[in-house]
Amino acid sequence: MRWLVTGGRGMLAADVLHRIAVTGEPVLALGRDELDLCDARAVRDFVGAYRPRVVVNCAGWTAVDLAETRETEAMEVNGTAVRTLARVCERAGARLVHLSTDYVFDGTAAGPYPEDAEPSPVNAYGRTKLAGERAALEHGQYVVRTAWLYGAGGPNFVRTMTRLAATRPVVDVVDDQRGQPTWSADLADHLVRLAQSDLPPGVYHAVSAGETTWYGLAREVFALLGEDPDRVRPVPSTDFPRPARRPATSLLAVTRGEPIRHWRDALHAAWPVLTGRAPHAGQAVGKVGW
Repeated sequence: MRWLVTGGRGMLAADVLHRIAVTGEPVLALGRDELDLCDARAVRDFVGAYRPRVVVNCAGWTAVDLAETRETEAMEVNGTAVRTLARVCERAGARLVHLSTDYVFDGTAAGPYPEDAEPSPVNAYGRTKLAGERAALEHGQYVVRTAWLYGAGGPNFVRTMTRLAATRPVVDVVDDQRGQPTWSADLADHLVRLAQSDLPPGVYHAVSAGETTWYGLAREVFALLGEDPDRVRPVPSTDFPRPARRPATSLLAVTRGEPIRHWRDALHAAWPVLTGRAPHAGQAVGKVGW
């Protein structure tokens, strides 16, 4: 089975590429400089020539706050380009697995959002990602929503907390937004298995089990570093005003497909990959986030 990974220079794409390489199947990962998804003719010509069986779309506009003032540009990448890719894949008989986000929801639900919940984004980024979802679904493809992604190959919250632990005596972290930290390597494995499965097209959620807040995640990072978790102080979101409104509770229910392990188990397993060292022996911080 021939694979194509778009957005091929990002954190998730690197893990997807590694996961496919293990299978021994041919795979090509392309960055924007090599294949601009906003160029419809280039997309059509390349897919027609390369003839992939599966396309994993890791490309996207991810600058959430910048999208508030540049929504048209973000829509071109997250919406229009996805429509082009989905249409081309449909005509070529290729399976598209398109990545989306918890930000398509407003965060006001009492519990986790199931796959069939009605989206209601509260910011420009969420609106553009929802447009991409709808485009992929209209052409019979797969949409995978994920959230709070971290990994070894790019900027993310876990890396930021690791840096701040070494440079600041106290770190203030938001404690009124709940989510599911998800390791990019776990997500990559999930995406490949979905693409290889007999599951029908549609929306799937792929996040780690359990839940926590940014504060709870930061405390776990400090503990794994062997630092005092009490150096992390909980604060409300209002202490960090941002151009784009964030959903308060962006929990995703996994009712289709396979579940992913608990976020804490995943973080502990990821730790040597993320930092090059084993977790600190006294890493337990109690029941925060369970």
